[in-house]
Amino acid sequence: MTPLLALLRSLNERLAVAAGVLFLISVFVTLFDIIARPLGFSLGGTDELSGYAMAIATGWGVCYALTEQAHVRIDLLRSRVSAAGQAWFDAIAIFSVAVVALAVAYRAWPVLSKTIKTGATANTTLETPLWIPQSLWLAGWFWFAVSAVSLSLAACFYLTKRDHENVEEFLGLKGEG
Repeated sequence: MTPLLALLRSLNERLAVAAGVLFLISVFVTLFDIIARPLGFSLGGTDELSGYAMAIATGWGVCYALTEQAHVRIDLLRSRVSAAGQAWFDAIAIFSVAVVALAVAYRAWPVLSKTIKTGATANTTLETPLWIPQSLWLAGWFWFAVSAVSLSLAACFYLTKRDHENVEEFLGLKGEG
């Protein structure tokens, strides 16, 4: 199980780098547009494109935060229980994240499906076919669900073996101690 979780962590790290590159491209395009405006020309649509970049990169970035144990968690009770209790709190937390990620990914599909069926485009000068950013956004949520479910399965695996150290390693609070 540990090599699979290490692979998941590595994949999500690479996806986070790609999301970061998308943010950088968005920043450079916006800066170019701002500098070009006084010179009499504009790319147009930079606000629209940066909005798409934000939604897409966020969808993929939360996967990295998940596997790097960077999500905010209220640990008032967790810090006061044994290692076994902490492992159970960590498992409940990841199960909750998995349920939410699955629900969002499931509910986002009809939106994309309707967009594809109707051929919807953005109501802007770019007239971007909305299935493009929505597909990338949905793929990020789908991967987030896959990541969360994978960690949930790992939690079940480690809890049945009473391996609280590995639950802590992959699901605990990073930097706690």
